[in-house]
Amino acid sequence: MELRFGQDAAGLIVGGRELRAAVFNENEVRAAAGVTLVIAAVAFCFAYFEKQYIPLQVATSFFLVEFVLRTTLGIRHSPVGVVARRLTRGQAPEWVSAKPKRFAWTIGIAMAFAMTVITNAGIRGALPGTMCAICMTLMWMEAALGLCLGCEIHAWLTRHGYKSRDAEIEVCAGGVCALPKRAAARDRAPLQTA
Repeated sequence: MELRFGQDAAGLIVGGRELRAAVFNENEVRAAAGVTLVIAAVAFCFAYFEKQYIPLQVATSFFLVEFVLRTTLGIRHSPVGVVARRLTRGQAPEWVSAKPKRFAWTIGIAMAFAMTVITNAGIRGALPGTMCAICMTLMWMEAALGLCLGCEIHAWLTRHGYKSRDAEIEVCAGGVCALPKRAAARDRAPLQTA
């Protein structure tokens, strides 16, 4: 059995065309961001107000495992993903391509790894506080606004040629993966030789 990142989109029609890319349910992704935001906010409050750092150390370590599971197996196989799926089971799915989300979660791994090292090494003060505030802001943006900054960065890198264009990235929340019409036309044009 081949392990595929994301859910299979065979037969799924979005915008009048069948998707070839693996997808995720954006509602589940946003719910997962909300759940992680709550966990982070509680841990941050214990550290900031009570000077109890163990909840923050546990939360950052948990987030590292969570994001590794999301990027390797997909959100349906992560602990927060299971909770998010149950929270959103009565909602119609909103399908988005998996690869930009994977890129965003890879950024999450880097941030969770840094926070795990910082908090478990006993570093206190502005550095972990600032990083925690940035992480919670990104989680809030995803949960409340549906704005995935990692997906936006992925789209920007692709549009500017830093990442190769991938035919499997077909639909993203808010249309951030869509190529500008000029660039899309240029990419389809045959190469001219001198």
